Amino acid sequence: MVKLTKIYTRGGDGGETSLSDGKRLSKDSARVAAYGTVDEANSAIGIARLSTRGDADSMLSRIQNDLFDVGADLATPGNDFTPSEMMLRTTDEQVVRLEAEIDAVNASLGALTSFILPGGSKASAYLHLARTIVRRAERDAITASKAEAINPIAIKYLNRLSDHLFVLARHLNNDGADDILWVPGANR
Repeated sequence: MVKLTKIYTRGGDGGETSLSDGKRLSKDSARVAAYGTVDEANSAIGIARLSTRGDADSMLSRIQNDLFDVGADLATPGNDFTPSEMMLRTTDEQVVRLEAEIDAVNASLGALTSFILPGGSKASAYLHLARTIVRRAERDAITASKAEAINPIAIKYLNRLSDHLFVLARHLNNDGADDILWVPGANR
C-alpha cells in the first residue's frame, strides 16, 4: 500500500521529476507527457462517474484503477515488461477485459448511421471528453515509444479504452437513441 506523509518535496522545482526507479527526467519529456495525460484522462473519468450508476460505474471504477497501473507502467523505464512484485506493468488480461466489456455493451447498441457529436446525457458528454483525452494519451505514449522502450500493452490498453468509452457513452445515451448525429454540411 502506498503511504504518503508529505505531499510536496520541492524535487520538481527545477523542472525535473523522478521515474519509478528514481531516475530524474525533464517534466516536458515524452514519457512524462504520456503518463500525465493518462492522469488527466483518469480525472475526466472521475467527473463522468458523478453521473453514472450500476454496471457503468463499476466498469469506470475498474478503469480508473487500471489507469493508475498504466501510469505506473509508463513511469517505469526499461525493456522488461513482465509484471512482478517490484514492477507494475499493464497486462493482456486488462486489455481482454476491456474487449469483453466493449462487446457486451455494444451488443445492445443500434448500428451507427453517422458520426456522433459529443453530447446527449451529461455522463455521455463527459465520457466523450475522457475518450478524446485517452486518444491523446495514446498518441503521447506512441511518441515516447519512438525515443525509449514503452510497454506496447500499455499502448494497446489506451487504444482499447477509447473504444470502450465510446460505446459506454452511447449506452448512457439511451443505448444510442439519444446520440447526437453529425449532419455533414448542415450549416453551409
